[in-house]
Amino acid sequence: MVAESSQREAGRRRSPSMADVAALAGVSHQTVSRVLNDSPLVREDTRERVHAAIVELGYRRNAAARLLATNQSGRIGMVSAHLALYGPSMIAAAVQEAGREAGYDVAVVGVLELSEDALRDAVDRLLDQAVEAIVVAVAHRDALNLVRSLSLPIPIVLVQGVCRGDVMAAGIDQVAGARLATEHLLDLGHRSVAHVSGPTDWTEAAQRREGWRQAHEARGLLPGPELAGDWTAGSGYDAGLRIARSPDVSAIFVGNDAMALGVLKALHEAGRSVPDDVSVVGFDDVPESAFYWPALTTVVQAFPELGRRAVELTVRALGGEDRPMVDLAAPELVVRASSGPARAR
Repeated sequence: MVAESSQREAGRRRSPSMADVAALAGVSHQTVSRVLNDSPLVREDTRERVHAAIVELGYRRNAAARLLATNQSGRIGMVSAHLALYGPSMIAAAVQEAGREAGYDVAVVGVLELSEDALRDAVDRLLDQAVEAIVVAVAHRDALNLVRSLSLPIPIVLVQGVCRGDVMAAGIDQVAGARLATEHLLDLGHRSVAHVSGPTDWTEAAQRREGWRQAHEARGLLPGPELAGDWTAGSGYDAGLRIARSPDVSAIFVGNDAMALGVLKALHEAGRSVPDDVSVVGFDDVPESAFYWPALTTVVQAFPELGRRAVELTVRALGGEDRPMVDLAAPELVVRASSGPARAR
């Protein structure tokens, strides 16, 4: 009895937590967080239950949440998907570095799946850390639509899958990068260029495909065959084996360097010499691309500049500017040994 009495006394002395509120209201921790941050994603009857539990328990928001209300935490949040891939990981690093230069800590939350629940949970976790703004790096079409539909009390900046003229969005011009790659091959005398694309539901894969298509259209040429990959070297290898069986293909634009590595291996195994028989151009300029055999011609993405522009937009929005915009960062082409003149036929 004495022990039980001591436990009850300790419980009375302990300040109620968000978990206590969630338990009393019969909702999740994330729902309480949404209510506290005035999210429009909560039904009104649920909101009322949470407020009633807050009053009954005498719950008070913690220091981090109070900082959220004043926008003075000095912290920016970032939601990033596919951090195992080169592009997303470099974008996250670039935003973190630019944030530090601007005097902000950057808290990164990675999502393993691009579902509505996963994205909302990631946003809730960042709101609990009192972030002043959130940078979102997801290139999946449906996920981008969901992010754009969110209504939050803090600014949201997109850094992947964006288009020229988008507000609150910083990006690299994927269409221009793909045109650079394809035009380089056409300038070498190749009459058409095959394409190994990224996943069709990725916005940036679609943008790179569009640049490949535009480069041919501008010269009145028909593009070569198109095969879909999944950003991995294995999918590039499978596509490369199929392309190797087409003697008319003399040039390939590959949607990223990882897939290009697989293409190079497949062509080698099929006895197709690069670049004498087939020229190959990638996209990303991963650190290893200069050491592929042959060294890979590829498109360089300006990740440090992207990070600076994303943080610039964030600071401008926090300063009161309505719907700020920046230009897309320009990619560059680095020419190496994997691309060469078309052979006379």
